[in-house]
Amino acid sequence: MGAWHPRGPVGTLGVPIGTWNVVKLFGCCLETEVPLLVYEFITNGTLSNHVHDKSLSSLLSWEKRLKIATEIAGALAYLHSSTSISIIHRDVKTTNILLDDDYTAKVANFGASRLVPLDQTQLNTLVQGTLGYLDPEYMQTSQLTEKSDVYSFGVVMAELLTEDRLLQILEDHIVSEGNIEQLKEIANLAERCLSLRGEDRPFMKEVAKVLERLRSMEKTPLGNINVDGEKTEYLLSATSHSFNIDVGTGCSTSTTADYDSIREQVLKFVEDGR
Repeated sequence: MGAWHPRGPVGTLGVPIGTWNVVKLFGCCLETEVPLLVYEFITNGTLSNHVHDKSLSSLLSWEKRLKIATEIAGALAYLHSSTSISIIHRDVKTTNILLDDDYTAKVANFGASRLVPLDQTQLNTLVQGTLGYLDPEYMQTSQLTEKSDVYSFGVVMAELLTEDRLLQILEDHIVSEGNIEQLKEIANLAERCLSLRGEDRPFMKEVAKVLERLRSMEKTPLGNINVDGEKTEYLLSATSHSFNIDVGTGCSTSTTADYDSIREQVLKFVEDGR
């Protein structure tokens, strides 16, 4: 079978939390016509299966969904900020997120990923990715930045909230009186990630930090807690167009006019290109 080269997670510097949520590459063989890669086996299928299969989606409680979102964010933040050379995944989507038996998320499929030289923040490259998750700014300019992954992650968060009817309603079985405010915070964070302009999106480090904070506050009223001198709600609402969610007898969303176009684009692309 040729020579095998054991490797740990890509770009390991110590053991940051995000490394646990990247599928491990155990070895490779370069002596074949097509290089062979050996990855760890993840037992529970893709996040897409669990979100879009009704028999499985009912098993994804809000706590599990928040855990999964937090772990994905941590993995992407690690790739962007904690490796020796920044890595942009370039194809973040629910089919590239694997789950183990404990619903631990693992980011997989780095076939489209790109290394970013230390002296650069963006790359001029042929557009590659999946419609529905693809950063519209990247599509228009061919300028790839880590904010392109942020946009794709925003679509994943929206799917975790609303499944097939993206940005239209919240799934009834993940809504309860105790988590409505938390759901609103997550929706606002997803909306920021889906900003049309990359400069208006948060960095994955910020996204991961916010999600970790929300997980730790699951049983605490979020609006009453100050973090670094600012309420969490202000950290998540630092955008000019808010994403308001009305959770009552029915579930609805309202957005500003300039967000409607991207909403329609995401809906169409997810339906056609998932």
